[in-house]
Amino acid sequence: MSETKILFLCHGNICRSPMAEFVMKELLRKAGRTDVVVESAALHTDAIGCDTHRGTRAKLREQGVPFTPRAAWLLTAEKAREYDWLVGMDDYNVADLRRLVYPEDLPKIRKLLSFAGSERPIADPWYTGNFDETYADVLVGCTAMLAFLHQ
Repeated sequence: MSETKILFLCHGNICRSPMAEFVMKELLRKAGRTDVVVESAALHTDAIGCDTHRGTRAKLREQGVPFTPRAAWLLTAEKAREYDWLVGMDDYNVADLRRLVYPEDLPKIRKLLSFAGSERPIADPWYTGNFDETYADVLVGCTAMLAFLHQ
């Protein structure tokens, strides 16, 4: 079985994309999948070098999802080539990705909730303050993506 590489992306890589990274890693662990690599990155420089937002850490802790310290990093077109899936949280992320990546990497781009049959965005808790809603949507999207990967 070949390795699949997933990169979750959001604006700053401190709220939604690291939440998706750690939720997906936990779902994969519970499913016994060791053939999938999951990371997350930023599409803008606002928070480069910052650890996961305290609200995301608190929500993951509350849900029993393990996480580790990390530093937000900025995706480049060259780095995007290394991944099988480039998964944005909202339409802005997808638009940023489409402008950034090489043309041959465009088919790798999806919005997270599209795996669950929805075109809704994952709301950004940086603005909403609602980490509960963000977590619920991330869990739905990651669960659906895991099912997709099983196909």
